[in-house]
Amino acid sequence: MEVDPTSASDQQLQRQLGLRDLVLSQILCVVGTMWVGVAAGLGKAQTLMWLGAMLVFYLPMAGSVIALNRAMPLEGGLYVWAHKAFGNLGGFLTAWNLWFYGIAVTASILYGIPSELAYLVGPRAAWLPESRLVSIAIVTALIVLLTAAEIRGLEIGKWIHNVGAVAIMAVFIALIGLGPWAVIRHVPVHWTPLSFQIPPHDLRTLALFGQMMFGALCGLEYIAILAGESKSPERTIARSVWIASPIICLMFILGTGTVVAFVSRDQINFIAPIPQTLRIALGNEGLGNLFAITAILLLQMRLLGAVSYLMTGVSRLPLTVGWNDMIPVWFTRLHPRWKTPTNSILCTSALLFVMVVLATAGVHAQEAFQVLSNASLTHYEVAYIVMFAIPLLGVARLRNMLPRWLKWTSVLGLGATLFSLLISAYPFVSVVNPLSYAIKIVGTLLLSNLLAVTFYKLRTRPVVAPAVAENTDFETEG
Repeated sequence: MEVDPTSASDQQLQRQLGLRDLVLSQILCVVGTMWVGVAAGLGKAQTLMWLGAMLVFYLPMAGSVIALNRAMPLEGGLYVWAHKAFGNLGGFLTAWNLWFYGIAVTASILYGIPSELAYLVGPRAAWLPESRLVSIAIVTALIVLLTAAEIRGLEIGKWIHNVGAVAIMAVFIALIGLGPWAVIRHVPVHWTPLSFQIPPHDLRTLALFGQMMFGALCGLEYIAILAGESKSPERTIARSVWIASPIICLMFILGTGTVVAFVSRDQINFIAPIPQTLRIALGNEGLGNLFAITAILLLQMRLLGAVSYLMTGVSRLPLTVGWNDMIPVWFTRLHPRWKTPTNSILCTSALLFVMVVLATAGVHAQEAFQVLSNASLTHYEVAYIVMFAIPLLGVARLRNMLPRWLKWTSVLGLGATLFSLLISAYPFVSVVNPLSYAIKIVGTLLLSNLLAVTFYKLRTRPVVAPAVAENTDFETEG
């Protein structure tokens, strides 16, 4: 069943991640706070829509991660699977789209941290996001600290991820607990955590469904990038999917039910729905205020854990691509003691710093940064299309080694991802010009991949040996 289950390159890495770390990392990666707000925009139809999204996308994703990782439990995850299924160019483009997504999302999180801190402190810190110098100083300090942790390795990094996962779980427990608390205290809210109302039949419903289906539920495969640093990855990654999945699904459904109960549909804050719900339910004074501040602080810990986790994955992709000689070998050099890709980590950190600085440089730079952030999800969708295509269109030898059921679930997942990709060009929040928005998103995706193909062609272009003169003194007769 296995295809090259080990490699010499993987054996250079230190296997630090156990089952607990893998479960917590998947919760950290998949469960984002904004998605309970997006789903709450569907009102009482949220449960039905969540279950539909989990059926057509989450289950096929989980099946693909389990089956493909079991066949190829190698560092690089989806990149390695695509490389073995579709060759060098297919693998390179898959890594490129994963890398683009990781860089853009990480930069957008870092860019927003000064605003999050201002929200945490209160009105006294309202000036903080507007101060370019202070904002850059805060982000720079975070990048330096996280870079040091990345170079030190997952022996430290996994605890940053674990703390972030525990923090987001604690926040969701508090959020979900608001429902029973309201019932006990006779608060005048209509709390129905499980409701099956039929959603409106309009384009906005489709856009919200497409966003929550892929944007909220994707991410299980990300942990497979670290297969070479996981203990018994062919077994523990599969077990972690089975354990984390029901926890993730319950967090989304029950958490959304609480937001629907406390916040009216036309007033939902799509960016920070959980702090908004906590403030509405508990107020802005006394113990309620203290409780809300604690929850917001935990959300910041989750953001730092997510940034560290994304940086880890982003720095491993150049490492594994470099092992196949498609980028300079410089990216593959490991720290002599900690066995981490130091050069790749430093390059990632420098790129993140540059992107955040440019995002604060002026209006045009901010607009470009926003386009990159919004287009990052479409790059991730392209990578998922490749993943679902492996059992259907990959090389015959690999297809024949995968379970038959994977082909059927992949058809379902492929259709769901294509739908999400098409609908992602439709904004579910107000924009000045929807057509211009769509053109920017699609154009960024096409331009980015054209750049990747160009780089690949230049990198793999055969070197022509210089012509040899016909008459030469080096010729000898046999």
